[in-house]
Amino acid sequence: MYRSQYDREAAWARRRTGNFGVFLSSSTEPFPPQEKRYGVTASVLTAMIEAPPDRLILQTHGTGVLDVLATLRELNDRCELRVHMSIESDMDRLPGLPGPFASVKARIEAIGTIRAAGIFSVVTVSPLLPVRDPHGFFRRLAEVADAVVLDHFIGGDGSANGSRTHRTALPEAMRSVAPESVRIEYRNAMAEIASEFFPGRVGIGPDGFAGRYSIDRSLTNPETGQAVT
Repeated sequence: MYRSQYDREAAWARRRTGNFGVFLSSSTEPFPPQEKRYGVTASVLTAMIEAPPDRLILQTHGTGVLDVLATLRELNDRCELRVHMSIESDMDRLPGLPGPFASVKARIEAIGTIRAAGIFSVVTVSPLLPVRDPHGFFRRLAEVADAVVLDHFIGGDGSANGSRTHRTALPEAMRSVAPESVRIEYRNAMAEIASEFFPGRVGIGPDGFAGRYSIDRSLTNPETGQAVT
């Protein structure tokens, strides 16, 4: 399917924006458990070797990305490639909520392996959950990633004030661990700490996902548009 539509889609995108980019998002996880059996993502990535996009962003919650590392190495020579690993916290579980797709430790090790292969590697702390040891967390991430992106459910769930997420059990679970974590100021405080270990390589929200990083930019309250210090 990708190969059959490549010429038309690439031509349209390049006319419109000058660039044909593909974002394989963790919202539709590229490496669910079924991928080992069906290899859908692997087949798309293989097709991209013959018909590469100009830019490819691959974001995942899991370690299955390591199964296609050889393919990613080839793609890294053919297009601008970034691999994003979602690591929302230094805790594997919040009270009352299910566990993660893969442990924090496993995901940290996986993104480190990808970076060691010469591929630009980003940790996306999204959605940002309570972090027990912020300095230790970001120090560890800086050992395995080139950049970090932070995104709070306020402004990051498709509603400016986080109303979509407020209808779920997540805010209460976050509040039970760290009451301050349900406010947008928590994201800004974490971003300042992250900048100590990722100087000039901290992204916030959509800008960060798009690869625009800095130390202190975009630290605004999405409800008011005002800078938050």
